[in-house]
Amino acid sequence: MSERLRQRGIVRSLWLCAGIAALMLGAAGVVLPLLPTTPFVLLAAACFARSSPRLEAWLLDHPRLGPAIRLWRQQRALPARAKRWALLLMSASFAWSAWMLRDHGWPVLLVFALWLPLFIWMARLPTAPR
Repeated sequence: MSERLRQRGIVRSLWLCAGIAALMLGAAGVVLPLLPTTPFVLLAAACFARSSPRLEAWLLDHPRLGPAIRLWRQQRALPARAKRWALLLMSASFAWSAWMLRDHGWPVLLVFALWLPLFIWMARLPTAPR
């Protein structure tokens, strides 16, 4: 086997591992209210597109996950409900973190500095029409 083919196999394996990890985080996000599901599922689909056509097809055909993935790929837009929940839960998570750090001064500013650009970025993402 040539070096190039072996490297290609290693890269595909890394993409596959990243996709599985992202999918596991997305699954955890279903039951953990402060962990987002949609971004991890989108990431898993992107990783599987580079490593496993079978797993990518499974995600695209999934009745709950597939529509959001296809919508993102076609329109680069998020479903309105998913976007609202992501913004709400992300803000709640950052607010809780800031509250827990309230006696430590500058870490609260760091939490805010991390939250604001992320919130603006996500809020500016297109929302899919119903």
